[in-house]
Amino acid sequence: MEKYYPYPCECCGGCCLHVDLIEEMKVFDRGDGVCKNLTEKNLCKIYANRPKFCDGKYFYENFFSDMTVTEFHNMMKSLCKKIKEREHLI
Repeated sequence: MEKYYPYPCECCGGCCLHVDLIEEMKVFDRGDGVCKNLTEKNLCKIYANRPKFCDGKYFYENFFSDMTVTEFHNMMKSLCKKIKEREHLI
């Protein structure tokens, strides 16, 4: 497994808009599907103690370690683009 380096997140908040769709994240739903820890500036109030599902390194190492980090980041870039388009963030 390749050593992980952080994904260059643009902090759009798109991935935090539908925590109600992920069983492990439903406890963070503020009632409308949005994570209760997302600030108005699209930052995480609990970033240092965020859930494992929000940690790119954890996600890569536990679910996508058969890919290179570059391949994983390219996949994430594609998914992020789709989320941004769907949520009209771009």
